[in-house]
Amino acid sequence: MSGFWEPFEFAFFRNGLAVAVIAGALCGLVGAFVVVRGMSYLGHGLSHAVFGGAALGATAGIGYYPAAGAWGIGAALLIGRISGRRVIHSDAAIGVVSTASFAIGVVALALWGQASRGIEAVLFGSILGVGRADLAIVAAIAIGIAVAIALRYRALVFTSFDPEVAGAAGVPVARIDALLMVLLALAVLGTMQVIGAVLVSAAIVIPAATARLLTDSFGRMLVISTALGAAAGLVGMVASYHLDVPSGATITLVAALGFAVAGAARALRG
Repeated sequence: MSGFWEPFEFAFFRNGLAVAVIAGALCGLVGAFVVVRGMSYLGHGLSHAVFGGAALGATAGIGYYPAAGAWGIGAALLIGRISGRRVIHSDAAIGVVSTASFAIGVVALALWGQASRGIEAVLFGSILGVGRADLAIVAAIAIGIAVAIALRYRALVFTSFDPEVAGAAGVPVARIDALLMVLLALAVLGTMQVIGAVLVSAAIVIPAATARLLTDSFGRMLVISTALGAAAGLVGMVASYHLDVPSGATITLVAALGFAVAGAARALRG
């Protein structure tokens, strides 16, 4: 049993575990709005867009958070602007912007640099590169997003369920959509260091989808999704250490197992 507590002796693991739990809760919180709006592909797209910013920053000698954050927020707002014109659907806008951003990052690495350990961590996730500074930044991002959702909760919920009626009731739908885009981009930014761009969309979608199976109340769904995201981060990190497998993949599989159990339980009740 003493072997179970072995990883907690290492500072890098404690930092990575804390970031994984916070990032999981953060993705679960934002993911509830994404799943309700039927925009699950958005998390996948923004992760590719954020990678483009991280790659450009790496070649220019700019830190991960300033470069990837600015690029990710810009991409999120551009997606919202394109889809808001009603000429093309949001999924097409996500596909165009995200793939173009990812391609820009790949070309930048090919022309001016090579994939460093940091860029590989952005793609696949790694607990080895997570330090106290990363923990502080992710915690600050989580607090900021939680405050923003608390302040605009009613407008976010109203817009998520019926944007047309919300607009008729005086809710600034375009601004609320832009706010959700920015919040999601920040959640992706804080999650990619541990889970990686390849799997970050799973951290956003799976806890929220699982919570949706467990309740029909959006308020409860928000709480359950946040708790499930944090739990997946905790269990996945500990399991990844003992199994010696990548943390991002393990966290995703733990979340997927929770979804399967919830689905089976709902089927039995039904």
